[in-house]
Amino acid sequence: MPMASLSRWTMSYFAAALAFLLAAEAFAVTGIGYPAAGLAEPATLVLVHLVAIGWLSLAMAGALLQFVPVLVSRPLAFPRLALPVLFALVAGLILLCAGFAALAGWIEAPLDLLPLGAAFLLTGFSLLGLMLVATLLSARPIALFARFVLTGLACLAVTALSGAAFTTLLSGRGDWLGTVSLLPDGLPFHALLGFGGWLGLIAVGVSYRLFVMFMMAPEPPIRRVRPVLLFASLGLGLAFAGLVTPFAGIEPGAIWIAAALTMLILAGVFYGRDILALHRARRRKALEINMLASIPAFGALGLGLALLPIAIIAHVGDGLIAALVFLVAFGWLGGLTLAQLVKIVSFVTWLETYAPRLGRGAAPRVGDLVAMPRTGWWFLLYYGGVVLGTAALAIAAPTGFRLAMALCLAGTAGIVTELVGIRRLSQIKATDRPPAHERPRLLAARAEERRPVHVETGSIARPRA
Repeated sequence: MPMASLSRWTMSYFAAALAFLLAAEAFAVTGIGYPAAGLAEPATLVLVHLVAIGWLSLAMAGALLQFVPVLVSRPLAFPRLALPVLFALVAGLILLCAGFAALAGWIEAPLDLLPLGAAFLLTGFSLLGLMLVATLLSARPIALFARFVLTGLACLAVTALSGAAFTTLLSGRGDWLGTVSLLPDGLPFHALLGFGGWLGLIAVGVSYRLFVMFMMAPEPPIRRVRPVLLFASLGLGLAFAGLVTPFAGIEPGAIWIAAALTMLILAGVFYGRDILALHRARRRKALEINMLASIPAFGALGLGLALLPIAIIAHVGDGLIAALVFLVAFGWLGGLTLAQLVKIVSFVTWLETYAPRLGRGAAPRVGDLVAMPRTGWWFLLYYGGVVLGTAALAIAAPTGFRLAMALCLAGTAGIVTELVGIRRLSQIKATDRPPAHERPRLLAARAEERRPVHVETGSIARPRA
């Protein structure tokens, strides 16, 4: 990876994602969505899509725009599309949620907002896929880690297309689908491809490279990583089959979902083995906040994947299944994303601010930009809310869940404050900060500049990261 570039709009993606997360948590605190409403009711769909698209998908997109070029040592293809993609995704999500609000009777608006929002989302995700796929395919041969991203993007395409079909059905314009039963039978497979494929599989693939860089660990052998992609692809293939088999007159049931989850569990076992090996082989012995805060996320992943198939086969009821899904979504995907955002934002801020100044004075470490131990306490608050929220959903305690989400909201707000502080260089002494015109902007990098990156140190021109 001899070259890297700063993606100009990555911070804007992160800011929008965090705003949607705060909105989703605030809605949950006020009692909007499950468990106060049913799993398939519009209020719950608003909450789910704020998390899945607004929070996790925008954060993933912003991270990929920054790190896919690093993965393949190639510049980002069509970089000018980054801002239109952001606008399309935000507009599409707002229109989609407005359509759900109309479906719930909250506002007077046509249900055509649902397919209109889906059209904006399809446009945004298609342009994002164009940028990322073109970048990945520009490097030959295609590396195994790049295949994680490509497979995840394929899952995104299926998820977006199936979601668009659902919106046409909900808006009353789905006659072209005939008598095929996509709703509600297709929803579990739609969710599995979105959370497990687009978000989960890419998080797994990218984390291999990020953890190698951030922990200064040797890269895992390909033969150890390949089973993760293999079993995950099998599980996601079953999910795709479950989504399309109704067109052939086959109705997949709970066993089909459990089989897909079983494959994903096997992938998770091999992935956990590899992450543990990276941890043991790391050269940076003192773990930084991003890795410490990721430990509960991996615990949530292991517990959620282990229990979900059992819960589905045993027909334990919506409460326990919702609790396990919440644990994986907020505990693993949400917690891991928040943890790595702290490192990514500080690392990119350091690249933007201090890399051009090397040789003109002392440069702080990347970790010096983060307020510790205060940031750790915010993560403790967030994960405490996740644990209590999981328990509240499992025992059907709506009030307890709202209180738990208040803890998550407070923790998230604190982490957002720390991220803003990183961009403002608030932990750096005023005398050590660059002039005002050289400091990073809050929502955008100053320029997309190519700079040499040394993988063995994870930094520019060998400063300590």
